[in-house]
Amino acid sequence: MNILYCGDEHMDDGMLISILSLLKHTKQPLHIYVLTADVVVPGKKVYTALRPPEINFLNQLVKQHNPDNFVKLFNITPLFNREMPTVNLNTYFTPMCMLRLYADQITEIPDKLLYLDTDVVCHRNFDAFYHQDISKYEVVGCLDYYGRLFFHDHGWRMSYMNSGVLLLNMRKIRADGLFVKCRHLCATKWMFMPDQSALNKLVTSYQLVPRRFNEQRKLHNDTVFQHFTTSFRFFPLLRMITVKPWQVDRVHQQLKIHDYDDILDKYQQLVTQMKHNTIKGGV
Repeated sequence: MNILYCGDEHMDDGMLISILSLLKHTKQPLHIYVLTADVVVPGKKVYTALRPPEINFLNQLVKQHNPDNFVKLFNITPLFNREMPTVNLNTYFTPMCMLRLYADQITEIPDKLLYLDTDVVCHRNFDAFYHQDISKYEVVGCLDYYGRLFFHDHGWRMSYMNSGVLLLNMRKIRADGLFVKCRHLCATKWMFMPDQSALNKLVTSYQLVPRRFNEQRKLHNDTVFQHFTTSFRFFPLLRMITVKPWQVDRVHQQLKIHDYDDILDKYQQLVTQMKHNTIKGGV
């Protein structure tokens, strides 16, 4: 199974947890591709690419489970600079979110790909989801929990997808030029959620699957992937809650979730090793 993550040097905690959760719930080979870049937002911030030693650590980790597993890093700074999403560099969401839109430019990226945000944790086996026939579609995804109510890019029916979990038909995306069009739109039109908005506006063939494949609100028994996005709570007062998987105490105390304790325990054991780029013993 081919997996894609994207981000900068701050993605390593989330990626470690997400990969550990995948390793727990499938025995099939995992071919993991990681896109990163050095990005300078003038007058605002510098985003530093993920380092090869951390990828080497993760590569050793996955190979302990299956020698056919691997993690490969691609620094796409030149690609990003050549087609920079100029008008969307200063949005609420970081430019790192748009790196997935350059995957069609990487020749090593295979024809079928499961993209995951680094705050997505696998809760159940996902083999059937990955192996479904997507030959007719560019993208398979789930409705955005909140966005489905407000954004309607394909008529008035609910169709607005969340971009945190996407099954991508890269062969069709390359043939149709979907990501090429998305990059151009991100370079020329300001959007609140640029990469997600561009995908939703421009995708022409897609399939929506049940929310259990990208649960953005509350963990259920049948949840396959849980996406730790910002959510709203209305009682006793209206408030926003953002808790990420690597904030272990907050996952326990605020979200009352203990389903991932074995994964989070392994994460806490391994994270220091990863930061120092050493791996000791098995997992």
